[in-house]
Amino acid sequence: MLTPSAALARLKEGNQRFVHGELCLHERMTHQRRLEVAAKQQPFAAILGCADSRVPAEEVFDQGVGDLFVVRVAGNYAGRGQIGSLEYAAEVLSVPLIVVLGHSCCGAIGATVDSLRSQSRAPSDALQEIIDELQPSVRPLLGDTSAADAEIIEEATIANVRSTAERLSAKSELLERAIQQGRLQVIGAKYDLATGVVEWI
Repeated sequence: MLTPSAALARLKEGNQRFVHGELCLHERMTHQRRLEVAAKQQPFAAILGCADSRVPAEEVFDQGVGDLFVVRVAGNYAGRGQIGSLEYAAEVLSVPLIVVLGHSCCGAIGATVDSLRSQSRAPSDALQEIIDELQPSVRPLLGDTSAADAEIIEEATIANVRSTAERLSAKSELLERAIQQGRLQVIGAKYDLATGVVEWI
């Protein structure tokens, strides 16, 4: 089992391969690999990422079948279902690392900015729930009327990643215990859609 720092190094190396177009993903997507993980999964990291189609975690980090335990939801926030899924990854699968992965030009963050500026609700309760989850990260940034919406979205994305990472331990005794015991690290990151680079927060 990898240490948290070794798992992080593996993700960083994979992102560098992705950025430079030197992928070895196909080597871990073979029939033999599928057979190996069919009976038991042993991912080395968990990713709480956005549902955005442009941010496929396995490809961004150049990892294959069975390497990552990925939880995706618009806005990469930590609701009960997401926290429970990550608790499973930490407790049952013993992943040593959880990465909260936001990204540039996030539509969910943008929708939250628009909603707060216009004082309007989303067209459905389910969509409004996402906006409600993201508002605490966005609202403090709207006081700067000189900032463009694009700038606010990027700042809010980082704020959301940080608050979500903090929330994971604050809302989960299980995750907090694993962190305190040194078995788990939670880290934030932001993916740039244009460059493919993951910035570690």
